[in-house]
Amino acid sequence: MKTVALLLVGLLSFSSYAEEQPVADQALLKELKQFCTEMAEDDGITADKMAQYLLTCVNEELESEGYAPITKLTD
Repeated sequence: MKTVALLLVGLLSFSSYAEEQPVADQALLKELKQFCTEMAEDDGITADKMAQYLLTCVNEELESEGYAPITKLTD
């Protein structure tokens, strides 16, 4: 029973942590998109894979800085 209680407390703590992540402002998103675009060019990413590459890259950078992930990039 203690194990179940500890598991529930751990899950609740994790879910409240995820909700506390701040949302990045447009200026930061623009900066990260530019950074990731430069990386994509250096890595030779093709146009058909660019959108997914940029979204993944931006979300990795947001995560490293403690921000909530995004679901899509705007122009």
